[in-house]
Amino acid sequence: MKVASFNVNSIRARLGIVTEWVGKEAPDVLCLQETKVQDAAFPLETLKGIGYHCAFSGEKSYNGVAILSRSRPGKVRKGFGGDGSEKTRIISAEIEGVWVVNTYVPQGFLPLSAKFRYKLDWFARLYGYFEANFNPSDPVLWVGDFNVAPAPEDVYDPELLGGHVGFHPDEHAALERFREWGFVDVFRMHDRSEGRFTFWDYRIRNAVKRGLGWRVDHIWATRILAERSVRAWIDTGPRLKPRPSDHAPVVAEFDL
Repeated sequence: MKVASFNVNSIRARLGIVTEWVGKEAPDVLCLQETKVQDAAFPLETLKGIGYHCAFSGEKSYNGVAILSRSRPGKVRKGFGGDGSEKTRIISAEIEGVWVVNTYVPQGFLPLSAKFRYKLDWFARLYGYFEANFNPSDPVLWVGDFNVAPAPEDVYDPELLGGHVGFHPDEHAALERFREWGFVDVFRMHDRSEGRFTFWDYRIRNAVKRGLGWRVDHIWATRILAERSVRAWIDTGPRLKPRPSDHAPVVAEFDL
């Protein structure tokens, strides 16, 4: 099973980039974040036309998540629970016996802001979601834009960026809870190199070529799945296209 995660920063604006990339890589599961489109305007027919079932939940101009899969999902859940809250930031689907949880974690703004507290509370709520719905022994994938770079090798300048949102001790502590619960960072199982990034700020000139990025997009797996992973990589090609997203896809393959 080939699984990919891609923050597209508007599915309608990047639809050509997405379909071209899918034609080249043919993932079995593609999780999208920041689709930024209401459900009625989601490009369902185009994506069905290239062979994907689509589960999605969006809103105008902000947020939005989707799971595209070659196989029809057995079950789909939107949001954290029965109240439907945060349904444009988290969507889960059971695909061929594997639960895929796709998240677009809040960015957080500034460490002393209410938005940062909201981000930490969101992580706590997500932890509760995993505890309530799954066991660490279950085959579960947690993917998406976590808006956190976990380690010094995941940012271009850890000394400069230390304590900033996206590379803050409180965020690292939140991620550590998920590791302790049973998740494994699949990309880092296969690649320990520095300079492997998934996000480059539009505002920094030639950020990709200058290596001024962050690894904030992830594929994490419970150990039963992580042990079946055969490789993982980041494809910077889409970030170098005209009018790209500010993110690049991260991909992992599993021998299931």
